[in-house]
Amino acid sequence: MTKPPAPKRHLPTSPFKAPVAPVPKHFALGDQVTHDMYGLGRVVGIEEGVAALVDFGSSQMRILSPYSKMTKL
Repeated sequence: MTKPPAPKRHLPTSPFKAPVAPVPKHFALGDQVTHDMYGLGRVVGIEEGVAALVDFGSSQMRILSPYSKMTKL
């Protein structure tokens, strides 16, 4: 097994701008969301910064942060 490469660090002398970290997504109780795999749902529980419990109608799923496949509608 090989380790994934370490992220490259930004040098202060570089003429290029430092990469900007993406803003973390925040969800609240009752938000309607869509997930790439599970479809439409509603947030029914929040674990701050860790996970969101989402009701997709047929099932409830615990979606872990950083919520890359989930967007708020």
